[in-house]
Amino acid sequence: MHPAIEDVTVEGILHALSDPVRVAIYADIVGSVGSLNCSNFLKVSEKTIPKSTLSQHFKALREAGLIRGERRGVEMHNTSRCAEIVKAHNIQLEQNARIATAGRRKAGKVGKRAGK
Repeated sequence: MHPAIEDVTVEGILHALSDPVRVAIYADIVGSVGSLNCSNFLKVSEKTIPKSTLSQHFKALREAGLIRGERRGVEMHNTSRCAEIVKAHNIQLEQNARIATAGRRKAGKVGKRAGK
């Protein structure tokens, strides 16, 4: 149901957030103190969203790894995975930067401008 944090990709996140309704849903979830259930989003930006459409939006956000859904009785409560994503991608960025720097050191290009 939820991808492992290391399987969350930038491409998947961008695709999930390519829809303005999903952006609004995700922004509300990120800005909330606790979890929000799907019924909180029957109206998004003053527009009524059918439950079936809402379900598809939440599925896209979950599959992209942006939210975590937890069933409580008959309701699905959603929380943001923002902190997990930032931590995972910062680690990935740091590792990529180290690899790139090591490669540049081997090539003798660290600290030098291109063309000089």
